[in-house]
Amino acid sequence: MVEMKIFDQFTTEGVEVKDPGLKKVINLTPKLLLKSHGRIKFDQAKSKVNVIERLINVLQVPGSRGKKHKIITRWNTGKYSKNAKIVINAFKIIEQKTGENPIGVFIRAIENSAPRHEITTIEYGGARYPQAVDTSPRRRLSLALRWLVHGAYDRAFNKKANITESLAKEIMLAAENSGESFAISKKNDFEKQADSAR
Repeated sequence: MVEMKIFDQFTTEGVEVKDPGLKKVINLTPKLLLKSHGRIKFDQAKSKVNVIERLINVLQVPGSRGKKHKIITRWNTGKYSKNAKIVINAFKIIEQKTGENPIGVFIRAIENSAPRHEITTIEYGGARYPQAVDTSPRRRLSLALRWLVHGAYDRAFNKKANITESLAKEIMLAAENSGESFAISKKNDFEKQADSAR
């Protein structure tokens, strides 16, 4: 039987999610084309969508910070094929530079940049208090993907590097657990805030 590869280029064989909290929410089912056409609509089914397709979907609105779109650029127009090419080329760069399976590097980057704790606000007697809470696995994955894309976007906006190189660099830095990575620094900020609110 012929092994199915993602985009007929990247194999998921041997790629393992080591973080027990993220095992159930990271879907690595190999498919030739990662496009669910929005069929999976309810929130709990996010974990049924392949994690690389989710990266492509987050890449489609990279200027979104908070509740508004800050910036829209020429390289991201919401076209799936354009964003898929960015991810494929970024994975090729990762493969060339590290000599490893790019999907394995990507999974390691997610595990390193997914926060375990964050703060929420509790109102008690008219006063608001920050309270540290554990982050759910689905939210951990969503935040990690968002920060990886935001980091890549910041590296590419008005800079010499293009979005493909920036995304590859951000994923590699996060996989190495480097402080230069935007996603790792955001995760550390989140966890420091949670520790101070305990």
